[in-house]
Amino acid sequence: MAKLYFKYGAMGSSKTAQALITKFNYEERGMKVWLVKPSTDSRDGKNTVMSRIGLSAEAQALSLTDDIISEFRKREHTDVIIADECQFFSEDQIDQFRYIVDFLNIPVLCFGLRTDFRTRLFPGSRRLFEVADSITEIKTICECGSKAIVNARIDGEGRVLTEGEQVFLGGNDSYIAMCHACYIKAQKAQKE
Repeated sequence: MAKLYFKYGAMGSSKTAQALITKFNYEERGMKVWLVKPSTDSRDGKNTVMSRIGLSAEAQALSLTDDIISEFRKREHTDVIIADECQFFSEDQIDQFRYIVDFLNIPVLCFGLRTDFRTRLFPGSRRLFEVADSITEIKTICECGSKAIVNARIDGEGRVLTEGEQVFLGGNDSYIAMCHACYIKAQKAQKE
């Protein structure tokens, strides 16, 4: 039986690299992979998934209005679906992945963030926590050595931001993975 997997972690935890390595492993065994990402993620190009270490692959970008089941049925053959940046998919789209697993028996592996820079769940991530068969944390560390769980958004001077739109695309220049204690300490130090 196929399963719906959610592999999540903070910024810099190698989620995309692991997604691309997983894609390679399936293809090495002769299996057809449908690599998808939300069109919201346009940092590395509309149809490219790229990791910080330089791995990349062509992907299909799906908008929030795309019906994933319809898009899947347009394909000739698919053995597995790998979705990067799945936090940006809608709850309905996560349910569509769930349908593909349940009724078409195709495994779906979703990689993404758990929470935003304010430590609030993204809608796609929340739905995955509710319906995924397997949930795995991909760990990374804070500069203090503790486990990082916060995706702290920073400005040009390195100050931690606590207000703004939930979605703001950026890399190491805009976000830093922190443990919760360092996140709170940074906010307190800025207020003083």
